[in-house]
Amino acid sequence: MTSSTSATDTSRISISAHYTGYIWYKHGLSAPGFITGMGRVANAALSPVNAFLRLVAGADIDTFLLQRHSVIDHQVERLIEEEGVEQIVEIAAGLSPRGYRFKQKYPQLTYIEADLPGMANRKQALLAAIGQASGHSVRACNILQQSGDDSISALLASLDPAKKTAIVTEGLVNYFDLTTIRSVWARMAEGLKGFSGGFYVTDLYPDFADHPSYRYVKFAQKLVGFFTRGQWPLHYPSDAAIKEGFQQDGFNEVRVHDPAEFYGKLNLPQSKTKTLVRIIRASV
Repeated sequence: MTSSTSATDTSRISISAHYTGYIWYKHGLSAPGFITGMGRVANAALSPVNAFLRLVAGADIDTFLLQRHSVIDHQVERLIEEEGVEQIVEIAAGLSPRGYRFKQKYPQLTYIEADLPGMANRKQALLAAIGQASGHSVRACNILQQSGDDSISALLASLDPAKKTAIVTEGLVNYFDLTTIRSVWARMAEGLKGFSGGFYVTDLYPDFADHPSYRYVKFAQKLVGFFTRGQWPLHYPSDAAIKEGFQQDGFNEVRVHDPAEFYGKLNLPQSKTKTLVRIIRASV
């Protein structure tokens, strides 16, 4: 791990992984092995902040985390059941329980979890302790490397090109400025074109300046930046701009989902105001 705090330093992302790992467990989406002491401390430290946000903005950090997690799960399930996806690569998987849960529900999947070497080693040990299914593996990956053993292209090259494949990222893209992450999306799109079907599912926090709780969004943005020792930029001002951007980066069909679409359909918490996160499902 490097101590750099630049916008291209991926080591800082793992800090938030401890908090989100605890939130998944707290809400029944994970197993005890996924929680850490740092996650418990972060949950306690952010409790007053969450209470304040619920009071003034009608939703807290956990609300947005659970909304994005549930809608991403739903989109990936649809890709498996309706599109025939057989291989999934979850990049920057951190302490996400998704691979563990999906391998239990869909044992036929080839599921690769990828992260920086330190987090990948930790995740491998965790899975080995709680039970790692056949076809479920962990690999080191740095999304900023354009080539080499830890690059996205090397990761995809280890899979069967005859099988439909999906890349999943959660809680990753807003740690980077738009220019940097768009170069990553372009490499993902190019790599996915080598499969019989290629899909990408991610969350994204847009820069909705007209949102009624925008000033609290900016507060949360600074808070995340403080805890992760860097910037946390918001991307794109509208759903239309998101779609256009992903198409420019090499994706053909792009769907932008508002979690509010799934109120009453999925088990996810509802915001009292407009939602702040978007889920993108794109294909090449």
